[in-house]
Amino acid sequence: MADLGFVHTFEEPATTDAPVLLLLHGTGGNERDLLPVARMLAPDAGVLSPRGKVLERGMPRFFRRLAEGVFDLDDLRRRTIELAAFVAAAAAHYGFDPRRVVAVGFSNGANIAASLLLLEPGTLGGAILFRAMVPLVPDPLPNIPGTPVLLSNGHLDPLVSAAETERLAALLREAGADVTLAWQQAGHELTEGDIERARGWLSAGLQASGLIDS
Repeated sequence: MADLGFVHTFEEPATTDAPVLLLLHGTGGNERDLLPVARMLAPDAGVLSPRGKVLERGMPRFFRRLAEGVFDLDDLRRRTIELAAFVAAAAAHYGFDPRRVVAVGFSNGANIAASLLLLEPGTLGGAILFRAMVPLVPDPLPNIPGTPVLLSNGHLDPLVSAAETERLAALLREAGADVTLAWQQAGHELTEGDIERARGWLSAGLQASGLIDS
């Protein structure tokens, strides 16, 4: 398998109209962590799953942080551009439609997916963000009209407050995204409720946006 700048795994979509899920793991994960989630969300979807290149005490991440919830914004910007270039290179190499790429990110992976929406808006056709927070606030905001985004966070999350979740939803909506905010009675962990909500949203939301055929 070609490296393309990231250790990664790729699986072709079963049909030409199926999305390609860009799987972005949380801190300490790897390129295989979210593969079972992808199969539950959309069995026919393709999968592009990179491993984060930043190590924090030996644990892979997609960008550096200075403390819990305090991001190294310079590194975040650089890593976001790098990830966008990887997605474009992978689309050319593997021959999939880059317009059908939908991010599925958890925690650190969800944060860099949100950064892709805000800094590299042509990279994603949509996004599922599990336990995300505001990565940064670009000035000016991008124009991402109608881009479908599911933001699924936990009422009991000790790391991401309800106010932070609402702030991210508002920021994406201000940029024009079609944001669905879903709440789980959960903490920072991924739950069955997250998967069920995302599975229904993925099918209905992508059909409505024209990213998959009905």
